[in-house]
Amino acid sequence: MRYQQIAVYILASGHGGTLYVGVTSYLTKRIHQHRKHSIDGFSKEYDVTKLVYYELHETMESAILREKRLKKYKRQQKIDLIEKYNPHWNDLWEEVTA
Repeated sequence: MRYQQIAVYILASGHGGTLYVGVTSYLTKRIHQHRKHSIDGFSKEYDVTKLVYYELHETMESAILREKRLKKYKRQQKIDLIEKYNPHWNDLWEEVTA
């Protein structure tokens, strides 16, 4: 059985690169899909696979509301959020799979 991790996340193509904001009920499964390009779409087309930010939520409803807010952020606001918690833009994949 998979451990459910309701989360909002930001992927990047690299430091300061293309950004993708998403929401999921299974963080590790979804990020794995992005990394393997197993789902067609923006992240596959632009090779946006590096997990640079995530936040866990208690409910899917709160996660969806947060995702909608983040998607309205200007690019610089997203960068500021990433750099507040992950100043070196490290790939957080190992952290979420530990």
